[in-house]
Amino acid sequence: MKRWFPAPWFSVALAILWLVLNLSVSPGNLILAVIVGFLAPLLMAPLRPLPVHIGKPGVVLKLFVLVGWDVLVSNIEVALTLWKARRRPPRSAFVKVPLDLRDANGLAALSIIATVIPGTVWSELALDRSVLLVHVFDLEDEASFIEHFKTTYERPLMEIFQ
Repeated sequence: MKRWFPAPWFSVALAILWLVLNLSVSPGNLILAVIVGFLAPLLMAPLRPLPVHIGKPGVVLKLFVLVGWDVLVSNIEVALTLWKARRRPPRSAFVKVPLDLRDANGLAALSIIATVIPGTVWSELALDRSVLLVHVFDLEDEASFIEHFKTTYERPLMEIFQ
């Protein structure tokens, strides 16, 4: 069954999405929805990453709340920095963050988190996945930024994915 339907819920979601986007449940659209729902996951199966096994679901919720809070706080901090830019320009810098996280899914989640937080951008990952280069819009203290990044984002992701 997995051979023909590698992601059954994805197939159902694609079929429903097809019907919703076309605003029609005509026989032709139903047939096309089934074809898209069947073929797309089948053709994309080789591109799927390894299955994810979430170790601690409670940590996922805690991380979600922490990231949401950091997004709010960072939005305010970036806005205030821009407001005061004439008096004190932002101190932008690239920071090399040493990584302990090696899981590909965890690194993908970390890249999303680093890019979603206003004022930070995931810039480069070393080939051996040991160092992450992050651009920070307004950096006060590099050591405290690295500590915050590792404790708030990397360690929970390690608990979740490793």
